[in-house]
Amino acid sequence: MLNALWNDDAGGFHPASAPDFLPEKRLKEVQLRRLRAVVSRAYERVELFRTRLQERKLTPESIRSLEDIEQLPFMVKTDLRDTYPFGLFASPMSDIVRLHASSGTTGKPIVVAYTQADVEVWAEVMTRTFASCGLHRGDILQNAFGYGLFTGGLGAHYGAETLGATVIPISGGNTDRQIMVMRDFGVTALCCTPSYFTYLVERAAELDADLRDMPVKVGIFGAEPWSDAMRTRIEEAANIKAYDIYGLSEIIGPGVASECEAQNGLHVFEDHFYPEIIDPDSGQVLPDGEEGELVITTLSKKAMPVIRYRTRDITRIIPEPCTCGRSIRRIRRIGRRSDDMIILRGVNVYPSQVEAALLAVEGTLPHYQIILTREQGLDQMTVEVEVTPEVFSDEIRAMEQVRSRLAQAIERIIGIRVTLRLVEPRSIERSQGKAKRVIDRRGD
Repeated sequence: MLNALWNDDAGGFHPASAPDFLPEKRLKEVQLRRLRAVVSRAYERVELFRTRLQERKLTPESIRSLEDIEQLPFMVKTDLRDTYPFGLFASPMSDIVRLHASSGTTGKPIVVAYTQADVEVWAEVMTRTFASCGLHRGDILQNAFGYGLFTGGLGAHYGAETLGATVIPISGGNTDRQIMVMRDFGVTALCCTPSYFTYLVERAAELDADLRDMPVKVGIFGAEPWSDAMRTRIEEAANIKAYDIYGLSEIIGPGVASECEAQNGLHVFEDHFYPEIIDPDSGQVLPDGEEGELVITTLSKKAMPVIRYRTRDITRIIPEPCTCGRSIRRIRRIGRRSDDMIILRGVNVYPSQVEAALLAVEGTLPHYQIILTREQGLDQMTVEVEVTPEVFSDEIRAMEQVRSRLAQAIERIIGIRVTLRLVEPRSIERSQGKAKRVIDRRGD
């Protein structure tokens, strides 16, 4: 596929040649052919999948249309843990060229595998990701996603190289060096988590450096949910365009979906990843436009096919066409997960809602934590948020004004009052990867 998208004489990769712009009828033909092939592969080579199909009296021949995917069983994260480490592999180890794994902070890690063909698909979708964000040959990309067992760093690395960009494989951490490299190497684009980028902005200011004066113009952010309010803060603080990308280690890593330059939803590279939206409770497929849980099927994965994987991410398919002209469907940006919901006094609360409220109030900084405790049998929520040095050092009245506006903003969004604690700048621990937003002390 990549060879068909590349033209050295015309300057490199051409996104208009990618499957992103296939006519809908042709795209569906590709999807159905690949769906039938991946179901056959999993049935023949993966015991768990074969057993579940047999329990439903299904065979690969049962898949005659794309709609027949709804007959297939779901996969969930515990399936990957229960078959640790290699129980879901559909390729012999002699064909496996790469293993990645999750951090394993809860129980055993999730292990994922790649054949050489899988690695090439990964490079392809990440190339399409960067192209959709406006990058091209000649850009200098600082890749601050973590390298190693985490899927982020290497996936982005190969995609950027395939695009023809210059890659700086700096990985995460060592923030002062990150800023020096951005300035001295003429970096034009950067990959990292959005929370880490806010720290880069903050630390740069402490070093008398201003990202707005540097050549970097594009930020590509993923690995954690972030709000539109956070995007606005980032773009204004660094004078860049901030793009959201989406992926899961269980599926392939980054490269499942990406915003385009319209910044109005993430295009799913659905010639490789078939998206569905289901009701989280009933499991029924919902029509385009309705909010529910995202389910993804890998259509081309060889080493470890993943069929109807419940991501727990809440979104919807956007039915309206995008102004960029891509035919592949879009999903709304992921703002919350079904399993990060906090139930407080009977009210469903998501960290992203709290973030949106905090960042809408002038005088706050994009660093906060939600602390959950239990007092006399009742759950309590305290929100710690940093405020600007001017607010923190000002008279008590100014602090109370900010506190009052924050309390009103949070209550307006989630419907209940919470305890607010305004803290001085730099008092909340910074993350060099995914930010830890919720501290649950209810079991202490």
